Amino acid sequence: MKADPHAQARLLELAEVDTRLGQIRHRTANLAEQKLLDTVSAERAGVDADLVKARTSASDIAREVAKAEADVQLVRDRAARNQGRLDAGTGPAKELTALQHELASLARRQTELEDEQLDIMERAEATDALVAHLQGRAAELAGAVADATAARDAAQAVLAAEAAELTARRGGLAPEVGAELFALYEKIREQTGVGAAAVVQRRCEGCRLELMGADVARLAAAPADEVLRCEECRRILVRTAESGL
Repeated sequence: MKADPHAQARLLELAEVDTRLGQIRHRTANLAEQKLLDTVSAERAGVDADLVKARTSASDIAREVAKAEADVQLVRDRAARNQGRLDAGTGPAKELTALQHELASLARRQTELEDEQLDIMERAEATDALVAHLQGRAAELAGAVADATAARDAAQAVLAAEAAELTARRGGLAPEVGAELFALYEKIREQTGVGAAAVVQRRCEGCRLELMGADVARLAAAPADEVLRCEECRRILVRTAESGL
């Protein structure tokens, strides 16, 4: 294939553009900002899940507290009624004795219930403290997620703007290369990522390998408009003033 040196030189510009576009694609797919956002979002999701559990537990314990208070109050009310009847001193002696025994039993039961109530209230206090802590942490993480999202979006916007500029530049270079040479370049690019490379000091800048004696002689003897290929990576070789041929 033949192509004038100007068209071949444009291939190097095209290769530079494609190299940078590849870097942008890789950078976009592996944004540190996205990884930070993923990490913070995962932590926030975990805290949100823990907060739901803590709130559910707090609600359950609140019902336990209400029941415990009601149970204690029932015993107190019954004890108060019995004490009132006993203080009145009316009724058979046997019944008054029974009231005394029941008051003693109610006193023991009240102590037991109040101990249980205290235990439940301590659990309620601890759970409420956990809910408050998780709410605070959830708020902090919501802010962190917002900041990380903004940073990720900003990084993506910068890369997208550069990619758009390079894509436009690429579109301008393609006609200068020529349809046949551009088609060959694209075919190679699909296989290797970049379709052309400069020869610098007798080395292919595509595969970074030194050219052997026969290859150096072949390149040196080839007409300026001949399209050459690297024997190793098969990229189009573009000779420059730094080729060392």
